[in-house]
Amino acid sequence: MPPRLPSVWAQFPPAFLLPQSSAFLSIASRGIKSIHPPRPNRFNIGPDLPVLTSTSTAALARKANTLPLRTGALAIKKGMTAVYDPETGKRTPCTVVQLDRVEVVSHKTRQKNGYFAVQVGAGWKHPSNVTRPMLGHFAEHEVSPKRHLVEFRVKDESGLLAVGETIGADWFKPGQFVDTRANCKGKGFAGGMKRHGFSGQPASHGASLVHRAMGSAGQSQGGGSRVYPGKKMAGRMGGQQVTVQNVKVLSVDTDAGLVVLRGCISGPNGCVVKLQDAIKKPWPELIQTPLPSQSTEELSQTTA
Repeated sequence: MPPRLPSVWAQFPPAFLLPQSSAFLSIASRGIKSIHPPRPNRFNIGPDLPVLTSTSTAALARKANTLPLRTGALAIKKGMTAVYDPETGKRTPCTVVQLDRVEVVSHKTRQKNGYFAVQVGAGWKHPSNVTRPMLGHFAEHEVSPKRHLVEFRVKDESGLLAVGETIGADWFKPGQFVDTRANCKGKGFAGGMKRHGFSGQPASHGASLVHRAMGSAGQSQGGGSRVYPGKKMAGRMGGQQVTVQNVKVLSVDTDAGLVVLRGCISGPNGCVVKLQDAIKKPWPELIQTPLPSQSTEELSQTTA
């Protein structure tokens, strides 16, 4: 005998035999609400969290605490020497840098350029070796052609010096700290042992012609059969800018334009060094010449 069907199946017809009424239609609601809402995170919950902003004004406000109050200066590294304490006889190595006709060329303002900066030039260059756009730039500000041009960012308008003002060695005072920036010596293409301090391969016991070789650069299978980005390998060594922070000024010679710094700084003799007040030390209490448009009272209010 054929199997007996259940009685429930006979009472409810299939869905395709039911009348197409609006009561049986299910309308899906569509919207922009996410099906998987973000989960709360214990790191982004709290009443004391700052409001995240991405505007230029907020970026300047975040950088205000790390920008110097005044401009820096350009100097030429002359070499290293040492000074002796006459009382204790202690020898202190030092670096001598010289300021050569350092002048303020132009300004960068927040209203026009989005930030405050001072363009400083050093040295001298014959007009025949200067391009016409740069000659027009120097002639507009009534400054002689400079061999080196560098911008120094400052915190606000009070750090802008008058165009054409000379910055001498007395811009820095003995006892204060400065940050020095210069391009270090270029060593050319160097191997792994010289560039990164690798120990090299064994000197004997089966090592042949690979004593200074780098060795393996990665795995064959476990690492994806590739060389990871940033792998220390042979390549060009040196030639990039190096910053040495918190360098103490030992002495200043205003007539010769010399500044004696404690210790060593990057770069060979004759390189251009950028000097600016150290951002990790208290700002030096120095008197700054105001702009022609600023009075002494306005400058004292802005610096206070």
